[in-house]
Amino acid sequence: MKYPILILFLLITFSSCVSTQVYDSLKADYDALKAENASLMDQLNTRQGSTDQYALQNLRRDFDRLQAERDRLALDYAAVQNNLKRLQDSYDALEANSSENLTSNLALNRELLGQLDQKERALAAEQARLEQMQRELTARSKRVDELEGIIAAKEAQMNNLREAISAALTNFEGKGLTVEQRDGKVYVSMENKLLFESGSWAVNTNGRQAVVQLGNVLAQNPEIAVLIEGHTDNVPYGGSGPLRDNWDLSTKRATAIVTILTENPNILKENLTAAGRGEYAPIASNTNPDGRSKNRRIEVILTPKLDEINRLLNEI
Repeated sequence: MKYPILILFLLITFSSCVSTQVYDSLKADYDALKAENASLMDQLNTRQGSTDQYALQNLRRDFDRLQAERDRLALDYAAVQNNLKRLQDSYDALEANSSENLTSNLALNRELLGQLDQKERALAAEQARLEQMQRELTARSKRVDELEGIIAAKEAQMNNLREAISAALTNFEGKGLTVEQRDGKVYVSMENKLLFESGSWAVNTNGRQAVVQLGNVLAQNPEIAVLIEGHTDNVPYGGSGPLRDNWDLSTKRATAIVTILTENPNILKENLTAAGRGEYAPIASNTNPDGRSKNRRIEVILTPKLDEINRLLNEI
């Protein structure tokens, strides 16, 4: 916007200069004609007594011509003066308006620059926040990938463990022993008919062989937590001795399995846990003999240690 104002200012200045020159030139012509007129008037007064009528007429014609020229110059002079005044007024108004616009534009520019600076600072802060979020997301994604890798490795480990246990206990499958993998764990279920006599917690020879072979596999997997649970049916314990009920019996049977496993020096004792569940976690109905037989069992639950997984979960 400043360029049109500058051009207009130059035009007005140029016009003002030209008009002033014309004015000065006309004034000089006017003064010269005025002097010439005064001289002619003196000549006319001197020759009024002369009888040279022809010369007098020439002088009067020259006088009239000069007087008309003087009047024309006076009109031109007045017109130039008016034009000069008009241009001067226009220039003054333009200068005042330009100064006011310039001041207003400067204030607006300062305001806009302030707003722009604020927006730039806000944008820089937002950019920094986004970059920090991106770094956190990248780190979290890395931890998630690491966690998924660990889970996949644990899953493969448990699958290999299941296969190893199945291979080790293949002679006992179909004799009250099952091996299955679910929820990331391996479950070895042995019915009491494979391990104990009725009402007893002493492991028989056949059952001991199965537990020893299971222990051989566990000894090769020190990163596995081993939970041995004893279960009964809902028929009340009717034996004699130190036991009071099915809960005591289930606990004694679980402890008997742990005792056999600890005979293997390569099994970490801190990995073993014995628990008695009594009749409170049945897998079949207790209303028939077959169901009660399935409920009387030892379950060995093998779980991968999750310390590393828990650490990663807490970091995500």
